[in-house]
Amino acid sequence: MKILFATGGTAGHINPALAVASYIRETNKDAQIMFIGTADHMESRLVPEAGFDFKTIDISGFKRSFSPKAISHNVKTVFRLMKSSGESKKIISDFKPDVVVGFGGYVSGPVLQTAVKMGIPTCIHEQNAYPGITNKTLAKEVDRVMLTVEDAKKHLESKNEPIVTGLPVRGELLKADRDVARAQLNIPDDKYLVLSFGGSLGAEPLNNAMFDILIDSAHTGRYCHIHSVGTNGGEFLDKFAKKGFVDGKMGTVEVRKYIDNMDVCMAAADLVIGRAGASSISEIEAMGKASILIPSPYVAENHQYHNAMALVNRNAGFIIEEKDLTSHTLYEKIDELLSDGDRLKEVERNAKAMAITDARERIASIILSLAK
Repeated sequence: MKILFATGGTAGHINPALAVASYIRETNKDAQIMFIGTADHMESRLVPEAGFDFKTIDISGFKRSFSPKAISHNVKTVFRLMKSSGESKKIISDFKPDVVVGFGGYVSGPVLQTAVKMGIPTCIHEQNAYPGITNKTLAKEVDRVMLTVEDAKKHLESKNEPIVTGLPVRGELLKADRDVARAQLNIPDDKYLVLSFGGSLGAEPLNNAMFDILIDSAHTGRYCHIHSVGTNGGEFLDKFAKKGFVDGKMGTVEVRKYIDNMDVCMAAADLVIGRAGASSISEIEAMGKASILIPSPYVAENHQYHNAMALVNRNAGFIIEEKDLTSHTLYEKIDELLSDGDRLKEVERNAKAMAITDARERIASIILSLAK
């Protein structure tokens, strides 16, 4: 059995594909798996590191601007698109896959469209509540469309009825225990723990809004708080140091550059604050956490807003749009939630009810059924 995955660009596309591919490799010893991506994005590192064969095509996305630089880029993209179809056909012809799987990103477009023309079974997975342009186009042509959340259906015209599979969540998160995690972090039984982060790089608007809140919390000690400024937020660590933080700590508050034990921190948390990427949302649901989501407005199709609203509309989370984000609005929402334990528990239950913890198995099952 031969399976070809096409994905790339961001970790949000690549990591779920790797999770599914790894599961198939573990459970089907005869499976031969290959990935197609680009040479200049993170898939060129992550896929080989995971031990999978990797081929590249020369493709880029379109820029949504009419600036001279963007126009020049888009002209080159048109030529790359034509070239990449030929490159995809050669790779597919050489590998002879039984099924071709797309996990989003513009690299999926030419690979899946070529596979469809060649009569090979195809399927795609959409991570977000508002699908990307590539998957919107492919949904009309491929044999199966898999979705993380039901909400994405209304934004798609599909050849066949889409199937909600959820999004794979890292195993260590599913195994994490709240009491054990709180003990590891020395969180007292009588205090809430707030966990906040803006992704691995950090989010400056969130860091700015959080600064005064963290200073206040450090002095009042009302609740515990762990905050990540991100790898691009080093200057915030200096600001905290000037306010008396030692090694990022003061009172019940800890500020880090990066959270490298997310499974422990999230398991211990009573409230999670952060962006609304598909992976983060799935982790929040899987662990049954109340959350305040601040969607990034800088992503394609404003998809993080739609991801957040999938929870908000089910009373499973809260949203503050970045345009409304201030220390005051964020502090008020934190205070409101931590002052009402019953409401916090209700939101946790609703978030947990949305979780699909066997997403990896569901997706693999669909891929294997097409391959056979």
